[in-house]
Amino acid sequence: MLSRTFWEDAWGKNAPGGVLGGCLGMPLGHRNLVENASREGCLEGGGCWGWDVHRGRLGVGSGRAAGELGQPNSPSEPTLPQLGPHLPPRLQQQPWSLLYCTARDGFSLRTLYRRAGPLSSPALLLIRDTDAQAFGAFFATAIHMSNKFYGTGETFLFSFSPELKVFRWTGRNNFFVKGDVDLLMVGGGSGRFGLWLDGDLHHGGSHPCETFNNESLSPRGDFCVQDLEVWGLA
Repeated sequence: MLSRTFWEDAWGKNAPGGVLGGCLGMPLGHRNLVENASREGCLEGGGCWGWDVHRGRLGVGSGRAAGELGQPNSPSEPTLPQLGPHLPPRLQQQPWSLLYCTARDGFSLRTLYRRAGPLSSPALLLIRDTDAQAFGAFFATAIHMSNKFYGTGETFLFSFSPELKVFRWTGRNNFFVKGDVDLLMVGGGSGRFGLWLDGDLHHGGSHPCETFNNESLSPRGDFCVQDLEVWGLA
């Protein structure tokens, strides 16, 4: 049986069903967001429902098949299969499984690292904020703690606004991913992160950065997390 997902909840009844932390330092505006979030109405949680499958695929197809993600009813509907063509070719038809979900595992960056799987496994980070905006990042290796940047040029950011936009490596720097127990960041340059999350996974931000030449993934820049999932190879 297919379960309700945060993508369906964010985008309404027409969304397709799923078969499927020492850093460089957080900019002052980001620190202020974390410190003042309770005064600005950020939610302390929320629930993701997870993709109720163990072998969901991110491949591309013209129809719905067993073991695959459902296809969109219209090109404008955000759906995970739209990410398939943007993954490295070796991964486009690989089975994926849910590694971490805030509803099941709690809001904790430390727990995310612990459940993120072997270092050799790629990862897909999916976020829905409290404004029902959906966005995330693809990592060529598992998300883990590191005192230096790691990752490859296959790393990218994406958003559904509402159509899928993918922001790839520009080659201007190698600030792909870095994190400790207090902060995870993706992309950087000139003191701005393409995407960052705090240690409680309640608050984050997204700003244009040199690594990906991206737009802000969340319209307001800084955001509060409603749901978050990490997927890896099954």
